[in-house]
Amino acid sequence: MITSASNPRLKLIRRLHSRAQRRRLGLFVCEGEDLVEAGRAAGADPVDVLVAGEDVEEALLADVSTLGHPPRVLAVFRRADLAGEGEAETGLALWHVSDPGNVGTLIRTADAFGAAVFLSEGCGDPTGPKALRASMGAIFRVPIEPFEQAPGRRIALVPRGGRPLSAVELGGRVTFVLGAERAGLPDDVVAACDEAVSIPIAVGAESLNVAAAGAIALYERMRR
Repeated sequence: MITSASNPRLKLIRRLHSRAQRRRLGLFVCEGEDLVEAGRAAGADPVDVLVAGEDVEEALLADVSTLGHPPRVLAVFRRADLAGEGEAETGLALWHVSDPGNVGTLIRTADAFGAAVFLSEGCGDPTGPKALRASMGAIFRVPIEPFEQAPGRRIALVPRGGRPLSAVELGGRVTFVLGAERAGLPDDVVAACDEAVSIPIAVGAESLNVAAAGAIALYERMRR
């Protein structure tokens, strides 16, 4: 059993709190039995697993945890073991969506509707702690690729000024393009899309959360 905070296995976990280190090493940490089981169920073999009270003292595992209530189990996975390229007919392309909670929620939403996710530079790290928790294990099932590889017709979701979503043809391969909540999509990104679409909302309402907008768009596509 690990009884020292200087143990190399614990040192690695602390290093993986850093996005730069996760990228450099190609590793990330899942905290909690549900996330770890989701990885295993998807066929991802953990690099390391630590169980409180069995492999490591509970206080030491709590010390390297990012959670307010430390989990019983923590595992290290390889980024390369995540879902590879898929043939999904539907995509969500995220442009500079920096909030990891929104990134994780959109990955979870994509999982529910059989979509893939495409991330630009500047997006929150899908393998960071907050995004992983928000994804609820969907990170292991949803193909995640670069923004530029988004397939099919690209439909930009804009807060206002676009055609109503209900009036737009959604057949064939379609990717919905979403931007960060405050900045939205820049003009050049919208111009590069095939169409700009808006989801009608109540008069006086500012806008939808980006994760809510993505869910509505995917539901409308599936409904048809």
